[in-house]
Amino acid sequence: MSLDSRIARLDVFAVTIPQDTTYLGSLGPGEQVNSAGYFVRTGNRTIYPATMRSAVVRVTLDSGEEGWGETYGLVAPGVIHALLLDIVQPIIAGRSPFDVQAIWEDLYDLMRVRGYVGGFWLDALAAVDIALWDLMGKLTGLPLHQLLGGKHRDRIPAYVSGLPAPSIPEKVALAKSFVDKGYNAIKIAASVSYDGVEREIAALRDGLGPDIALMLDCHWMYTPAEAIALLDRLAPYNLYFLEAPCKPEDVTGLADIAAHATVPIAAGEEWRTVYDARSRLEARAVSIVQPEMGHTGVTQFMRMAHLTQGHHAKVIPHATIGAGIFAAASLHASAAVLNLPYHEFQHSIFPHSAKLMDGRLECAEGYFALPEGPGLGITPNAVFWENAQRLG
Repeated sequence: MSLDSRIARLDVFAVTIPQDTTYLGSLGPGEQVNSAGYFVRTGNRTIYPATMRSAVVRVTLDSGEEGWGETYGLVAPGVIHALLLDIVQPIIAGRSPFDVQAIWEDLYDLMRVRGYVGGFWLDALAAVDIALWDLMGKLTGLPLHQLLGGKHRDRIPAYVSGLPAPSIPEKVALAKSFVDKGYNAIKIAASVSYDGVEREIAALRDGLGPDIALMLDCHWMYTPAEAIALLDRLAPYNLYFLEAPCKPEDVTGLADIAAHATVPIAAGEEWRTVYDARSRLEARAVSIVQPEMGHTGVTQFMRMAHLTQGHHAKVIPHATIGAGIFAAASLHASAAVLNLPYHEFQHSIFPHSAKLMDGRLECAEGYFALPEGPGLGITPNAVFWENAQRLG
């Protein structure tokens, strides 16, 4: 392998991820899959695919070495393909993967004044960014966490995300099954809490006892006043954090909630850059930042983490539907972040993602294992290729 190798080409794949149930649980009242395979959660008015999928990017060097990246491919993965092949590939061809942070900044500047400071454009950049960091690791023989300055931990504490069961007693039973396996933190989603958030939280606290951390993801459903009132009603149950209580663009509202809250306020899964984090941290709107590697890439994930630490706040990474590539990157980055008490464990997704990869992707007894080997430490396997469709 040559350290002088240059970027030769990009390839984009839409990957279907095997699943046991619809994301977050079965369809609720009034929810139905449309002709394009999507449905809208009535609770948070957000579109989801009935079949889980992701957008995976392969960056190949002129030496033949391959790096792997990934971003959201939940809706319209063809958009990622168009952006990468039409705009990004001609711009970065011939450059060194060691220019990764400069490449991110160059690509960001291409479209920022046209208003593309988020969404599909930044997701596409995240996928390329992850792949270039993977290549740097492979070319140097170093794992990603070492490229990022070294690890603070050999395993990452995991919290269980979501209880996709049809009734509150069944949700409590599912939560207990995870506690019995060694997990000490559980999060529920308000958007699928059809029997009532307060009833569900009360039942979980009663069933699990006082020592299990309970978290509530509000999925941006409430006005600031409603979120503050909800927190007052939930005060007896000692939440660990309240996530995404109001619309993501309402920074003032989020700050108002945080000012009135007696529990930490968390947000950040939809943020793409350190600029998104800066406005919320400076407003004291959050005390927990939740970067999502599939949106940020490694470069912006770490910049968010450093800024968060500078504001004496904590990082608890978000994790969602993916083929395992940005999950591996997130775990490496999480090992390199000091103020990180948990990483989200999507138990209905992560085990399926792990089956698409060769390498160490494991979560058991309350902890993620740190992937081993150079770069991300994982590569797509035969199962991945059975579920992948090359775009273009």
